[in-house]
Amino acid sequence: MDSLDLRVLADALAWKRAGHAVSLVTVVQTWGSAPRPPGALLAVRGDGLVSGSVSGGCVEDDLIARAKAALAAAASTADAATEARSRPELIVYGVDKDEAARFGLPCGGTLRLVHEPLQSVSWIEDVLTRTAAHQLVARTLDLATGAVTLAPAVRGQELVFDGQQLTTLFGPRWRLLLIGAGQLSQAVAQMAKLLDFEVLVCDPREEYAGSFDGASGAGPHAMPDSVQRIAGMPDDVVRELMPDAHTAIVALTHDPKLDDMALLEALKSAAFYVGALGSRRNQGARKQRLAEHFDLSAEELARLHGPVGLDLGARTPAEIAVSILAEIVQVRNATYLRARREAAAASDAALDDVTTAMAGIAASTCAVAR
Repeated sequence: MDSLDLRVLADALAWKRAGHAVSLVTVVQTWGSAPRPPGALLAVRGDGLVSGSVSGGCVEDDLIARAKAALAAAASTADAATEARSRPELIVYGVDKDEAARFGLPCGGTLRLVHEPLQSVSWIEDVLTRTAAHQLVARTLDLATGAVTLAPAVRGQELVFDGQQLTTLFGPRWRLLLIGAGQLSQAVAQMAKLLDFEVLVCDPREEYAGSFDGASGAGPHAMPDSVQRIAGMPDDVVRELMPDAHTAIVALTHDPKLDDMALLEALKSAAFYVGALGSRRNQGARKQRLAEHFDLSAEELARLHGPVGLDLGARTPAEIAVSILAEIVQVRNATYLRARREAAAASDAALDDVTTAMAGIAASTCAVAR
């Protein structure tokens, strides 16, 4: 679940509150390189307006037509057939070669979706409230009745669909805490907003307050309006933030008095990424300080990404910001990328086994023929 899907839920809630009929579509199975993963959402309003995506454009037009027809039928009659149509249903695309070609699915690609005309939206309100409080939520939908139940979820839990019940997961937005409000932080904040991070900037230095109040102008290095400024000391701010596995923390002040205090708390936290600006030599000195004066363990210090960012040969603030965010995204997606590589390796191994077996059969056939 990503924040795009939380926006889909927010749009669906707003549409229902405004009196519109709304359908929700959830991906339950897709092909390996699909642009949207299992759990991805699409909301369709009765007039055809949409929010979100489930295939990157392959089947959306057909889904919109289906949803509009179902919502219109439900609004016009109130018989048993209409009640049945208002229940969730499984939709499958790509069951044969012709259909796969029609919808632009890859060879053998199958897309399974659950289409759900929304009735009550109280569960959406609850999900949005819980995720705003950085809680993980599991939502279970009964396809036979349309009943929805919510329960706390744990990290590592995955989407489950057994044909009768669909359990999907909703989590909080990814957060990025930047220590320092200088020019580089402003560039990182701007790009992070494009990646839909919730960005917070901690800088207790008054001389950098202008980055937030408009004194620095509205140029390319102004801090985005939606960035939250926190003026406290970095160690206190990190501790009070209670970083979780959806949080990244990057120290960018180049001032050990500020950066080290932030890292002291960040490296002990559950943050999925902790980085700091500085050369390799400075990083070595920093780790030595943190170990000697603050008793950080070797395991904790090994979590520190420094020099921060991928080595792109970056020089300008914008280029360095790209390298930092590229590394953060890489670390965030590491589990998914590892699983994809393992699946590809397993597929290649299976193909090799088949090829070897076929070669053996061919050799045996030739021997018999001789």
